Amino acid sequence: MALPEPTSKPSEQEPARATPEIWEPFAALRRDMEQRFADLWRGFGLGTPALTGQTAMPRIDVSETDAEVKIEAELPGVEEKDVEILLEDRRLTIRGEQRREKEEKKPNFHVIERARGSFARSIMLPFEAKPDQVKASFAKGLLTVTVPKPPEVKAKTKRIPISGA
Repeated sequence: MALPEPTSKPSEQEPARATPEIWEPFAALRRDMEQRFADLWRGFGLGTPALTGQTAMPRIDVSETDAEVKIEAELPGVEEKDVEILLEDRRLTIRGEQRREKEEKKPNFHVIERARGSFARSIMLPFEAKPDQVKASFAKGLLTVTVPKPPEVKAKTKRIPISGA
C-alpha cells in the first residue's frame, strides 16, 4: 500500500489534522515499547512507581534448611502496621503499602511531596504449611518470615553425601 503524497494545503473534503496518523505509523509501537521498558526497569526497583500507584517490588531472599523455609523481604520506608502476610494452601503472600511524605521549607519556598503505593509478592512453598506455626518479625525495614517444615516433609528429606573420585 502506497502512502499518499503530502500536499501543501488540505483538501476541502477532509479537514486538516495537526499530525496525521499516516505520518506516524510507529506511534503505537513506540508507546508499547516505552511501556515495556518502564515495566522492565520497575522490576529492578527503578522506573517511576509514583506515577503508577505502585512501589517497586520488594527484594526477597528465600532460603531453606532441613527444618524450615525462611523468607526475608527488604521493605525500606514501610511501617510494620502497613504490612500483611497471608497463607493460602502453599502460597505465601506479602503485601503492603508504602507512604512517604517529604516537607521542605525555605524562605519563599514551600514544597510537600507525597508518594503512596502498594506492593505484593507471592511465593509458592514446596509444602503446605500450618498457619499457626509460621513466625514473622519486622526490624529496620527487614521482614523475616519463618515457615517450619511439617514432620512428614522433614522425614522425606535426606541428604546424600558426595564422595570424591
